[in-house]
Amino acid sequence: MRIADLPTPSLVLDRARLNRNAQRMRERARELGVILRPHLKTSKSAEVARIAHGGAVGPVTVSTLAEAEYFAARGFLDILYAVGVAPAKLDRVAALRARGVDLKIVTDEPAVAAAIVECGRALGATFRVLIEIETGGERAGVLPDSPELLEIGGMLAGAGMLAGVMAHAGHSYSSDSIAEIAAIAEDERAGVVRAAERLRAAGYGVDIVSVGSTPTALHARHLTGVTEMRPGVYLFFDLFQTGLRMCNAEDVAVGVLASVTGHRTARKQLLLDAGGLALSKDVGANRHMDGVGYGLLRKPGDALPAKPLSVLDVHQEHGIVGAPNGLDAIDPFPYADYPIGAKVLVLPNHVCMTAAMYDRYHVVDGGDEIVAVWDRVNGW
Repeated sequence: MRIADLPTPSLVLDRARLNRNAQRMRERARELGVILRPHLKTSKSAEVARIAHGGAVGPVTVSTLAEAEYFAARGFLDILYAVGVAPAKLDRVAALRARGVDLKIVTDEPAVAAAIVECGRALGATFRVLIEIETGGERAGVLPDSPELLEIGGMLAGAGMLAGVMAHAGHSYSSDSIAEIAAIAEDERAGVVRAAERLRAAGYGVDIVSVGSTPTALHARHLTGVTEMRPGVYLFFDLFQTGLRMCNAEDVAVGVLASVTGHRTARKQLLLDAGGLALSKDVGANRHMDGVGYGLLRKPGDALPAKPLSVLDVHQEHGIVGAPNGLDAIDPFPYADYPIGAKVLVLPNHVCMTAAMYDRYHVVDGGDEIVAVWDRVNGW
């Protein structure tokens, strides 16, 4: 089977690009002297996880318990569930741990820490917990010098459940320069190391000091005091990361295969059978790249997008393709290159959101032949 034989929309993954991206981050982790714990909330695939670890099974990060259960069933037993845990989910966590899975959980709330300790006592279970640290992202976490850090740490350590600290510099995605990303990476490193030092000074053991995000992993000056890093989107990359200059367009490993369903000649536009559900409505890449719209087109077999065409607008199942600079930006419009029924790949703005709608990857290896079909886990 070849790309042209697939139904549309379909999610296509280029294994050759994936392998290159994975090797790049493995080398970066070695350079920084830390463990690589890839975040798999984007890929949600055991096959991708093995490639991330060079063909082996290694530590992973997940964002849902459904992911934790899926990866555990496939031999990945060192898992960090990197979202603040809801107490109602602790039974599922305990069940995984009882099966021999070293599943670690996260909190930044004293009330949740107390609930974790209480649940552990009731179940006869010992949880392993990381305290989330706020280092500038203003999403979740306690400040490194806050009294809550020692309050949470004391409760968890007293029950033998404190495993470490973690931070996520998600605000690096809003940066406008590599220098700014490097500065954010240092804030992330310094903040989480400071938190670990305070906990240790209070007599609490801290084994894991964890940081995350693809931009900060790629551009941290050093990670002294850190034990592991958790980048994720680097495996696939997308147009947002291209605009941030974390990668080149030829590094983007995933595209949505769509069919040309119409020619809007009066508007100099094409219609695709991939709309807001197939592509997502994330337009964040336009902050760093002009005219991206909802995604750029690439012909199967081409290495780079077919500029200046982009998906200008989406409805639920319709994508409207044209020139972002106006009706006369392309004259004549290349309808002959995109006949009705032609297949195109749409490179995603934010691949985490785009991939979430699909249950499988159709895998190519640098060409147009489908060499494998890999599953994904969805839901919570």
